[in-house]
Amino acid sequence: MKKIRLGDIAHGRSGDKGNHANIGVIAYTLAGHDHLATALSGDKVKAYFHSLSPEKVDRFDLPRLFAFNFVLWNVLGGGASDSLRTDTQGKALATALLEMELPEPENLAAMLPPEAMLLPDALPPAGKSAPGNAPPKAPKA
Repeated sequence: MKKIRLGDIAHGRSGDKGNHANIGVIAYTLAGHDHLATALSGDKVKAYFHSLSPEKVDRFDLPRLFAFNFVLWNVLGGGASDSLRTDTQGKALATALLEMELPEPENLAAMLPPEAMLLPDALPPAGKSAPGNAPPKAPKA
């Protein structure tokens, strides 16, 4: 079975609330959101972060935003001022979750970000200006 990364069809953001962490996962498209509604459960997120020993993981659906918010309870080793972990505020948890492998859905093309969001491909090569944005020419002396 072919696999994709969660980050292929969504982006995310995370942070702390004391000893707990929030991870927001936002699908690029409605098709991606619909797929994640069944493919990305709180239990799967808890299993993915098993090494951090979350007490539980709650998922909150935000369908009008194509998003989900996951709350990982008691996962930060005491929180920002008490924890000896490197990421005491859970800022890297979304980046880690976006590496989760998922089975490749049949309609993957409908879940990928629109071309305008693919910034590296939208930028001109180094040393070149984008069309219409050429630097002004120096006046002749």
